[in-house]
Amino acid sequence: MSSIITLGEIMARFSTDKGTPLSQANQLLVHYGGSEANVAVSLANFGHDVSFASFLPENPLGLGAKRYIESFGVSTRMVTFRGERLGTYYLETGAGVRKPNVVYDRAHSSFSTAKELPWSFDELFEGRDLFHITGITTALSQNWLSLVVTLLEEAKKRNVTTSFDINYRTKLWSQEECGNALKKILPYIDILSAGILDAKYLMGIELQEYTLENVYAEILKGYPNIEVIYSTNRTVYTSEHNSLVGNIYRKGRLTTSKLFDIPNIIDRVGGGDAFTAGVLHKYVTAQDEDDIELINFATAASVLKHTISGDMSLFSFREVEEFVKHTSNEISR
Repeated sequence: MSSIITLGEIMARFSTDKGTPLSQANQLLVHYGGSEANVAVSLANFGHDVSFASFLPENPLGLGAKRYIESFGVSTRMVTFRGERLGTYYLETGAGVRKPNVVYDRAHSSFSTAKELPWSFDELFEGRDLFHITGITTALSQNWLSLVVTLLEEAKKRNVTTSFDINYRTKLWSQEECGNALKKILPYIDILSAGILDAKYLMGIELQEYTLENVYAEILKGYPNIEVIYSTNRTVYTSEHNSLVGNIYRKGRLTTSKLFDIPNIIDRVGGGDAFTAGVLHKYVTAQDEDDIELINFATAASVLKHTISGDMSLFSFREVEEFVKHTSNEISR
């Protein structure tokens, strides 16, 4: 299997019970999560040698977050203790026609206030096959934007494959800020998670017809270094019932997964990260495999994440493969 490193912020998530508005809650369920950490855990569950780099406070919450991802086999050798606070966010769980809502409380966290990297670039990237990071980390500060660009430059100098999920969050930065950052980041990216709205509103791509195939071809005109672009199309019927399709574009060809129906959703948060991990797993282990196999696997990984609580997907490679082959509710005997 491959050696992979991700870098980002892990936070504590406080969630309401379904049917309880956040303003009325008198108890909350706690999970640990964060986009790059979620991807790291999924890839470790798929059998890869995965390291996670981050900053945490040396207090019970920070130690709890560190021990949690360690329990899934993720190396935390490059988790550094600094600062005094773990970032948090609050999730008002959706119900029926009422969609979920997130409230961030991550300002002045140990991660967001970091000014420099305590690790050498050789420590981070020596022997690595892949480096994954997201726009969430990039959005935290101008300093983090500069650090991310530098990290990507150094990874490419060492021939490490780079993966970037735009993961745009309106509560973290504006479209203009994100668009300007992408101009600095995308020249260093090999694998990109982006959809039509990202291309239209963040990259400023103008087309007569906004189809995925047209959009992805246009992105590659500006950034021919990108080898793979991927995304999902989600249809929301209610908060508990969605359907999902995955897409991947490489070598000038768009491939779309089969349609997965997801009734009775337990927890949608982290579904995109599970999808990303599925794409990356197949990319590094089966590059010659038909893209339909890749995208069906990645979409299935995301669908399974919807069936468990918390930010992180806890399914193994074999469990996802089995789900793709035998999508039913029959008991596995």
